[in-house]
Amino acid sequence: MIKLKIPFKKQQFDAREEAIIDAVNHLLSDKGYDLMTMDDVADAVGIAKGSLYKHFSSKEKLAAAALTRLLKATLEELDTLPEDMPAIDKIRHILAWSLRLRLQGGVPHLPSTSRALQRSLMLNFDYVTVALRINKRFYALVATAREQGALTALVPDDVLVYTLYSRACDPTMEFLVRDQRLSHEQIVDAMVHATIGGFLSEQARAPVA
Repeated sequence: MIKLKIPFKKQQFDAREEAIIDAVNHLLSDKGYDLMTMDDVADAVGIAKGSLYKHFSSKEKLAAAALTRLLKATLEELDTLPEDMPAIDKIRHILAWSLRLRLQGGVPHLPSTSRALQRSLMLNFDYVTVALRINKRFYALVATAREQGALTALVPDDVLVYTLYSRACDPTMEFLVRDQRLSHEQIVDAMVHATIGGFLSEQARAPVA
């Protein structure tokens, strides 16, 4: 088999692009889309603004690239899980995974926080394609978890799926990290339990006579 050697300049270009997307993730998480500027991204990466434009021609394309990479990583993580793992455990796993990523600064704010970003994303073919695949996988997980008797009928599928998206961006995380009373793993465990298991004790869950 003949192995194609990637030119060094192409390797440099790709590495810089990954660094740019990493910076965008952190900036979107810290500042949000509306406050982030191309200058912010260039400064964070340590490159000239002109060099940044060689990779991405606009802030919209930067944000779309960051969110698309995140969704692709989510699909890849789902694909690592055993087929015979109970659906509810897969849901717990992907939620914990996304929370850990959030603690590392790898999860930007939801697109719903900016109408301008929403509009640009809907025009981005790569993002829409991957987003639809993720949505399909999440709804399938919820449906299977219901079939396996793991989910309450009191909460609609839409609420469960959108909670998976929103929990990874929950500002509660920032408050818990700032307080420094819990380790990162304790925060992840508690957030997963609160999301999937709820706050009620077993006694409180029992029906009132």
